[in-house]
Parts: sequence; C-alpha cells; structure tokens
Amino acid sequence: MAFVGLYKVMIGHSECASAEEETRRQTVKMHRSVFLLCLFNTIINNFSDRPKLTDSYTEDTWMKLRDAVSAIQNSTSIRYNLEELYQAVENLCSYKVSPVLYKQLRQVCEDHVQAQIHQFREYPSSSLDSLSFLKRMNRCWQDHCSQTIMIRSIFLFLDRTYILQNSLLPSIWDTGLELFRTHIVSDGAVQSRTVEGILEQIERERNGETVDRSLLRSLLGMLSDLQVYKDSFEQRFLTETNRLYAAEGQRLMQERDVPEYLHHVARRLEEENDRVISYLDQSTQKPLITTVEKQLLGEHMNAILQKGLWMLLDENRVCELMLLYELLNKVKGGLTALLQAWRDYIKSFGGEIVSSPEKDKEMVQELLDFKDKMDHVTQRCFQRNDTFINAMKEAFESFINKRPNKPAELIAKYVDSKLRAGNKEATEEELERILDKIMIIFRFIHGKDVFEAFYKKDLAKRLLVGKSASVDAEKSMLSKLKHECGAAFTSKLEGMFKDMELSKDIMIQFKQYMQNQSDPSNIELTVNILTMGYWPSYTPMDVHLPTEMVKLQEVFKVFYLGKHSGRKLQWQPTLGHAVLKTEFKEGKKELQVSLFQTLVLLMFNESDECSVEEIRAATGIEDGELKRTLQSLACGKARVLNKMPRGKDVEDADRFHFNSDFRHKLFRIKINQIQMKETVEEQVSTTERVFQDRQYQIDAAVVRIMKMRKTLSHNLLVSELYNQLKFPVKPADLKKRIESLIDRDYMERDKENPNQYHYVA
Repeated sequence: MAFVGLYKVMIGHSECASAEEETRRQTVKMHRSVFLLCLFNTIINNFSDRPKLTDSYTEDTWMKLRDAVSAIQNSTSIRYNLEELYQAVENLCSYKVSPVLYKQLRQVCEDHVQAQIHQFREYPSSSLDSLSFLKRMNRCWQDHCSQTIMIRSIFLFLDRTYILQNSLLPSIWDTGLELFRTHIVSDGAVQSRTVEGILEQIERERNGETVDRSLLRSLLGMLSDLQVYKDSFEQRFLTETNRLYAAEGQRLMQERDVPEYLHHVARRLEEENDRVISYLDQSTQKPLITTVEKQLLGEHMNAILQKGLWMLLDENRVCELMLLYELLNKVKGGLTALLQAWRDYIKSFGGEIVSSPEKDKEMVQELLDFKDKMDHVTQRCFQRNDTFINAMKEAFESFINKRPNKPAELIAKYVDSKLRAGNKEATEEELERILDKIMIIFRFIHGKDVFEAFYKKDLAKRLLVGKSASVDAEKSMLSKLKHECGAAFTSKLEGMFKDMELSKDIMIQFKQYMQNQSDPSNIELTVNILTMGYWPSYTPMDVHLPTEMVKLQEVFKVFYLGKHSGRKLQWQPTLGHAVLKTEFKEGKKELQVSLFQTLVLLMFNESDECSVEEIRAATGIEDGELKRTLQSLACGKARVLNKMPRGKDVEDADRFHFNSDFRHKLFRIKINQIQMKETVEEQVSTTERVFQDRQYQIDAAVVRIMKMRKTLSHNLLVSELYNQLKFPVKPADLKKRIESLIDRDYMERDKENPNQYHYVA
C-alpha cells in the first residue's frame, strides 16, 4: 500500500509540472523510475525474508523473564516493566519458541514448589501445634495462588495461544495446582497433618469452642481446587462424624428426656447445615446430614417414640410434636413408625375412656375432648397429613366399638342432656357446634340402631313433657341423622314430630267441641295422640283416676272416634302430668306435677293424713312407682307432704300428712318425679328391643337374598349378610337365624351338601 500511495503522489506531481520545465521533468522521470524500482524491490524483500532471532536475544529474554518469576515467587520487586515482559513473551511466541518457553516456565515453578515442602518437614509434629501448622499451610497456599495469577498475567500470550491450542497441556493456573498437589498436598505426612488439623478444629467447634472459619474455608477450598477433597478429607470427616454422633446419641438418649433430646437434634442439624454454608463443600451436605439423622434419629427412632410420644400427647406438647414430625419425616421409615405409635396411643387412651364403667357419666364429653385434641395435633403438628387423619379415624372406630352398645346409648343420652330445656350451657351457635362434634363420634359407632332406640326414647320424653330446649335444635339434629344414615333411619323420629303437630290441631278442635257441651268440666284436658309404630313402647299401668278425669277421658274418646272411626285409643298414665291449684297458709300456689303425684295429692282433699297402704289402695299405683312418688313429695326440695317418721326412704309403715306450712318464693312450683335408675329395667328392655329388631332384620335379609339367589352356600350367604346388615353381628347369631328359618320352612339344606341352602317358595 505504501508503494501504491507513493506512486500516485509522484504521478500527480509529474502531471502538475509546467511545459517550460519539460527537460527537467524528463530528467526527474528517469530518476523517479530508478527510485520506484528500488523501493519495490525493498518491499518485496521485507515479506519474503524475516530476520532471525539471535541466540543471545532468546537467552537474554528468558533470563529477564526468569528474574521476574523469581521476584514474584520471592515477593521482591520486579526490575522490568510488566508491559515490557508481556511483549517479550509475545515476541518469543511469535518466533515459535513457545514449547521451550513453556518447559522452562514449568521447571522454574516446579523447583520453587518443591522447595516449599521443607518448611512443613523441618518441624517435628510436637514443635508446631495443629492450628499453627494449618495457618502456615494456608499462607503457603494463598501465596502460591497469588504468585500463579501474577505469573500467568505475564505469560498470558503463551497461555492463550500455544497452551490453548494443545489440549494435552494444562493451563498455567492448572499447572500451578498440579505442582502444589503433587509436591505438597500429596505428601503423606503433610496431607495427614492438614486433614487431622481441620478435623480437630471442626470437633472443637462441635464442642462449643470458637474456631477460625475463614481458615477452614480456605483450606477446604484448597483441597477442593486440588481435587483431593473427597479422597483425603470427606471420607474421614464423615467417619468421624458418624463416630461422634453415634456416641452422642447413645449418651443423650439415656441422660435427657425426649423433648430436650429433640431440640438438641434440631440444633445439631442446624449447626451442620450452617457448617456446609460456611466452609464445607456443597457436595458434603447430603451425606453429612444423612449421617447425623441416621445416628441421632434413625438409630433411636423406636426408643424416642416409646419413651416420649405418649408423654408429649398426654401433655399436649404441640411444639415438640411438630418438631418430632419434622425430624422423623427426614428419616427413612420415620413417619411409618410415628403413624403406628400414634394409632396405638389413640386406641389405648380411647379404650380406657370407653371400657371403664365408672367413667360412663363423663365418657361422651371425654371422647369429644379427646377427638378435639387429636384433631388439633393432626392440624398443627402433623401438617394435616391425610394418612394420619385416616389412621385416627380407624383407631377411633376400633376402640369405640370394643364395648358394644354402651357408647351408642351414652351418646344418645348426651344429646338428650344438650337438647333438654334448662340447658343453659350453650348458645344456639355453640349447641350447633356441639351437635356437629357429636355426629363425628356417632359416625364411628357400628350399632347405630342402639343409638336410635335410646334417642327415640329420650326424644319422646322431651316432646311429651315439653322439655325440649329448641324445636330448631331438635330438627337440626334430625337433619344431621337423616344426612348421615338415610331417610329410613329417621322416618319414625319424623313421625313423632308430626304426631305432636297433629295433636295441637286436634286439641284446638276439642276445645271448640267442649264449649258446645251442656255440662262443661272445671278440668282443662290436653291430649297427645301418638301413633304406636313411631313411639317407644310403654308398659300399660292401670291406676284409679278420679271420677271427673274418667268422665273427661270418655268425652274425648267419643269426640276423637267420631272423627277417626276404626281407631283404638290406649291411655298411658305414666306419661301424664297436671297443674294443681293449692292453698297453703302463705297463700295460693300452683304445683306442676306428674299424674301419679296428682293422684296422691288429691287424696289430701278428703283427709289430712294417709298411710302408704291407704294411698296404694286408693290410687292403684305400682309399689315401686308409689314409693318414688311419695319420696318426691315428702323428701325432696319442695316438701308439700310431711312424712312420719322422718327419713329419706319410704317404708310401708310410714304415714303422710299435708304440709300447710309449706313456703316457696315462686307461685308455680315444679316438683320433679324421682326417676328410677335406667340401668336396671328400662335400659335392659330398650336393649332387648334392639336385639329383637335385629333378629327381624337378619331374617328379612336372609329371605331376601335366598329369594333372589335360590341356591347358596353357607359362606357366601354369610358374606352377603355382612354386606347388607348395618349393625355388628356375630357368625353364631347368623347361624341361629338361618336355623330358625329352616325350621319355619323358608329354606332347606341340600340333602347331599349340608353347607348348601335352597330357597323354599
């Protein structure tokens, strides 16, 4: 390009010359041609023949570079400008001296690194403590790294051309690492003492001492950079960790209680994770944490659960239970073991509540409280794990049916206590919540027909005596039962409510009927007409009613049968109650009493004093019922009768007289009838009724199955029955019902195979 440019300039100059100077121009032109020819030859020669480097230049340049490397290695000042040194390397590389230069550089570095090993060998292990040794090793490593970086910056052209183009050659940085690894860290004594020193510092930190984390981070980073971390350090570190925590776990499980131990394990895991973040290699985290979890949790999992779970649950230690779940979730098989222990606890604790007759009064409330507590644990501590929730349901269903029938009966009575008038414990919203909780317990019961029988009996009392706290609450409970068990379960209960509503309409009509009578009675009669199939069966009792009552009953009978011909009325005096107007010295009062109490008190209109025998003969009340009635009138809070002699129990020889001195702050006084204990007669009869109904249901199911299948083996028939029946039943009971049906010719055995049945049309 220089030649062309020059040529153009000179041509241009010749074109601008004047005519007068033609002679001189010719002379210049001749000289110019000679000049251009010489210049052309010079430029061509410059591209074809490159000057050679003298041996002295190569040697002098290397000496200069070696001095610079030595100055860097000895931490002294460099005599030459760094840019000049970089240019010198570039010049040598341009003249293909790179292979020699690389070998010379490597040798200088290797000689220097080999010399460094002596500072670690010249001191016996006793004269240099481990921490000082680690600091010296770290200083050596840091110096080596900074020196290698400085050297590489000078030889960067070599690193990025010759070395980069030769894949078999390590870079200058990698060469530095290789030399340090080969000559220092791979030395058996040096490596052993370095690793032991690091392990000693880590153990001290684990024992609560403060250590230099930056030193450990640097040294472990060195091992990692030199690619000896796993082989030289990690294996030994994990072995030491395993040994340490194995011993610690054994010791602390004996010395500490479970909550304290769990907090210790959580703290240890947090410390080890922090150790990974601070100075260990990230690859160590998984095997390290696994080792700690195995030795502190996995090896003692059963001991922790046996020693502490029940205590934590008994004391409702929410934080520790949450921690236990989180820790065992980290260990293989941990949650499975916790699930089984949790299920066993529920069965054991719940079994104690259900199986203790002395706790029957508090059973349902304790079950509700226990269920609330377990729900709280699953939600707060077990992260609402579905497996734990299902296990809890299975455990409740298991223990609550260990004692047949009784829980169902007591749940029905508990509902009665909540729905009965006078229950001021809860608002409507709280009552609704209580009923929802009861339904959860109700779902676990197998013998729901037992619940139905007792619930129906108690509902009848609430409706007939007017003791129901709230019609809305009653219907809400009925709706819940219908949703849970179906319309067939609640059909009779709904019929009871329907009877009460129809009775109100009938009584409005009866009052209008009585107003048209020529001989009106001074007694106001209210009658509830009950459909026999809906209501519990009551034992009829014949008592001697006053003439006016009998007359009024006949009037109602004529009125009712006139509207509903073909029906039969049966009076139930045991369910009757009355309001009596009474005069005492204090003034007039109204007594709200049962029909039996009414019959007894009416006797004192005729006589001031009566004996037990006289009262029995006049009223016709059964002996046990009579004594309870007299006891309620003479021995209770409202004593309208005086008993001679005084005492709590009524004897045949006792005499009673009207207490005209009776005082009370209220105008209308309710005198409660003393109830006989249901555990003896009423409960037995209710339970027997349930069993009788079950027999009918079994018979109907057997006939239904056989009618459809015609021929069936015993085992298949029993299997079908278990699928259809909604209450618990024993195989022996099923066998008895099958035998009964065979005797009554509903089915027959096969003549050749006695385990085969045929339906008889």
